[in-house]
Amino acid sequence: MIKITWLDINSSYSHSSAAFPFIQAQQKTHEEVYNWNVVKATLKSDIRDVVWQITEQKPDVIAYTSWLFTCDFLHQILSRVKVLLPDLIILGGGPEYLGDNHTFLKQHTYVDYLVRGEGEESFYQLLSYIFSKNQEECHIQGVCYSTPKGQYIDNGIAKIEKFVDLVLPEKSEFFNWDKPFVQLETTRGCFNSCAFCVSGNDKPLRFQSIELVSQRIETIHRQGIKEVRMLDRTFNSNPKRAIDMLLLFSQYTDMNFHLELHPALLTPEINSVIATLPKGVLHIEAGIQSLDDKVLEASGRKGEKKKALEGLSYLCSLDNVETHADLIAGLPYYTLSQIYKDVYTLADIGAGEIQLESLKLLPGTEMRNNATELGIRYSPLSPYEVLETNWTNAIELNEAMVLSRVLDIYYNHSVWHSFFEGMLTTKSDFSKEITQYFIAKDCYNQPLSQEKQGMLMFDFIQDKYPNSLVDFKVEWIKRGLSINKIPSKDLHTTSIKIDESIEVIWGTYNTNMRLYYFADVNNLHIFGFDRTIKHTEPMFYGMKKK
Repeated sequence: MIKITWLDINSSYSHSSAAFPFIQAQQKTHEEVYNWNVVKATLKSDIRDVVWQITEQKPDVIAYTSWLFTCDFLHQILSRVKVLLPDLIILGGGPEYLGDNHTFLKQHTYVDYLVRGEGEESFYQLLSYIFSKNQEECHIQGVCYSTPKGQYIDNGIAKIEKFVDLVLPEKSEFFNWDKPFVQLETTRGCFNSCAFCVSGNDKPLRFQSIELVSQRIETIHRQGIKEVRMLDRTFNSNPKRAIDMLLLFSQYTDMNFHLELHPALLTPEINSVIATLPKGVLHIEAGIQSLDDKVLEASGRKGEKKKALEGLSYLCSLDNVETHADLIAGLPYYTLSQIYKDVYTLADIGAGEIQLESLKLLPGTEMRNNATELGIRYSPLSPYEVLETNWTNAIELNEAMVLSRVLDIYYNHSVWHSFFEGMLTTKSDFSKEITQYFIAKDCYNQPLSQEKQGMLMFDFIQDKYPNSLVDFKVEWIKRGLSINKIPSKDLHTTSIKIDESIEVIWGTYNTNMRLYYFADVNNLHIFGFDRTIKHTEPMFYGMKKK
């Protein structure tokens, strides 16, 4: 019996391969029987240990999928295993191989075959070809390889025409139910034509029925999984289906569904359904990328800026869903000043999170193929990040990535969000000034504790915006940070009587509280703490005129 080891490398423990159970489950439709094993690891795993696990199994075949953040680690393992098991067949697939694979195979001679595209069918056809010892040229859809004489064979891209006929990944004995979330793919393809996306030319769309999706979600629910991340490319590309799916989600009030939708394509009908969903059921990633129509047009992305803002504004006005928006630095025509402007606009709308990423020119994408014509220079090695463009130089792109870090630390963090959002939307130069402050401090690549984050902000506010220092001190104390640090050094115990002269800002006072205060020019700021717990968040905050 042929022994296959799947090498499952993920960026962290919480992730698992979506491709593996989908491919392994298709064995049920084939006469051949294979002996499957899996070796799991993360990017923090010891390479020698992973190699040892594989060689102990003595497989005939290693199969794997590769993407931009795992490819280097994968090849550290595969190259070593091939030395120890020289007769081993290595089969690769995944996003890394959607482009020209000739150069890759010449440089990585230990890899025998690659499958470009959707490999659920081609994988088994390739196994049959290999072990039948067929000497004729392989014509299996999507398969790329080099012959013993060095001739490169490329069979295009594999596509599953009847997506609905595939055996579901949940039926695989290797489906991982132990992770904190499950990835659920109910469509293949994308209606949009984004030049930077590997699904930009993936047509036509193929859908599973709502009935089948309902069965799958019920299976997931019975396993006790509380979080489902939808892998569908644009959730609302088909408005009627989107509504049916949302109504299905509404039946599972103890679950949370993450999905990506295009805010420019929201309809009144979809909006009304979203508004009725129980709180906590939906986490929405709103695909923005840029708020400049010229950038969107050059990127091949459908949907106007005006409609995208209208849709996003509606989503952010709802208190029953979490909404975050994304921007991509390095797109053609996208300048640093426009990025700062877009960050302000998204914060002003009230986006729950703002994700600013650098553009990666992925293999097989139109933008990578046309990078020179588009004025984009990018790293030839993974993760293929853009280094500069005709509109944003290398220094400016670095500043954009520092801004991304600042947003993650403060805007996207529940502790600092309220204060940071207020500063960002009321001080015109705030985002640029704090980004440049982080650059000057050279701290943007350092791990920062919550307290260190606060101290950096305190020093910045004290220097640049002293009139906002009181607001920051209140925020520091409100969040239960150390009252022994500088931001709360003026906090003193008090026996002030809580009466009508105290304006209650939040919380409810009771006589068992321990009271502290600090004073500014005009007011006393009074905080009530639980006497039974030392140095925790205050339960009451009020102000009294001096």
